[in-house]
Amino acid sequence: MSEQITERLLRSDDPEPIRFLDAEGGYAPSGTAAEYAAELEGIGVDDFKQWYRDMVSTRAFDTECTHLQRQGQLALWVPSVGQEGCQVGLVRATEPQDHVFPAYREHLVAQVRGVDLLSIAAQFRGVTHGGWDITDPANGNVHLYTLVLGSQTQHATGHALAQVLDAKRRSGSTTLDAGEAGTPTGEATMVFYGDGTSSQGDPNEAMIFAASYQTPEVFVVQNNGWAISVPVARQSRTPLYRRALGFGLRAVQIDGNDPLAAYAVGRRFMRLAREGAGPGYIEALTYRIGAHTTADDPTRYRPEGELESWQLRDPIARLEAYLRGLGVDDAFFAEVAETADQQAKVVRDQILTLPAPHPESMFAHVYAEPHPRIDEQRAWFAEYESSFEGGAE
Repeated sequence: MSEQITERLLRSDDPEPIRFLDAEGGYAPSGTAAEYAAELEGIGVDDFKQWYRDMVSTRAFDTECTHLQRQGQLALWVPSVGQEGCQVGLVRATEPQDHVFPAYREHLVAQVRGVDLLSIAAQFRGVTHGGWDITDPANGNVHLYTLVLGSQTQHATGHALAQVLDAKRRSGSTTLDAGEAGTPTGEATMVFYGDGTSSQGDPNEAMIFAASYQTPEVFVVQNNGWAISVPVARQSRTPLYRRALGFGLRAVQIDGNDPLAAYAVGRRFMRLAREGAGPGYIEALTYRIGAHTTADDPTRYRPEGELESWQLRDPIARLEAYLRGLGVDDAFFAEVAETADQQAKVVRDQILTLPAPHPESMFAHVYAEPHPRIDEQRAWFAEYESSFEGGAE
């Protein structure tokens, strides 16, 4: 890691980020990893192979969607290339009853929890009013992507607070006092955002409430070095996880390109949250290999050599090297690559045939019950549409 990159992400008096795999994929735990090693017990080569498959399939889909946007088939695309390592480890650390609040580049997280990749692409094609049905069990308690960045942290904290209240009601208690010891809930909430969002008010307010009411929640900051074109060093003179410590949260910094570290810490923090030990905060040091979105040109602001330095730490290549060291042969990697390519092409074909939603659908889920203002707006829109030749289809 170059001196310039290191200065933006670390400070000399901070402990080494938690890490199990080195940059070349060798098993070389950092000194800070020792207390989390037990979390990897029971996780073996078959699990790592599945993680690798998750990462490769998501990247193939991600790449296909970037091409589709360049061809005018998607309004926008938010790449996650380079961040698959922390995402796969963290999502695999969740349990089915947990809830996940993503930002807008957690494609792997959504896929692993059960969201169809087509539903993700549909949102960026503009043919859906949300993306997927969060009440459908098949979607794994994954809430909708949030393009109003930062707001998902308050949504997540509100949901985690509800998890506490539900648990207290089940136990016969009806009071909720700030600062009281946490209540075991048996379920937890994980919320994702980036280093840029950490500079906004919403996540800081969310941490205040999370700490005050000891919500069963884990905040995950994927620190990819840049808030669009603003480097993290300009946003914070201290590592981001230290901010969370100031709010009273359990907080650590991990090597975000090491899926083993992400899994071990994520598993520990989510378990503690479910047990009533309060909220946690994970700063995952990673890097977005591509642009912030397809509306961005990172060559205009990233220094020369930075991208190449991080490409050498690609989380997919890193896990592949580790798997090869465990004896996994070429046939597996070839099959994964071929399957991922085929799946991405299927999704591409499906995207191009997605129907546009009926205009009335935008009014269907604003309120749970009929509402006169919505009825008025629906009638106005129907009249407006009928003024065009052929009317609404």
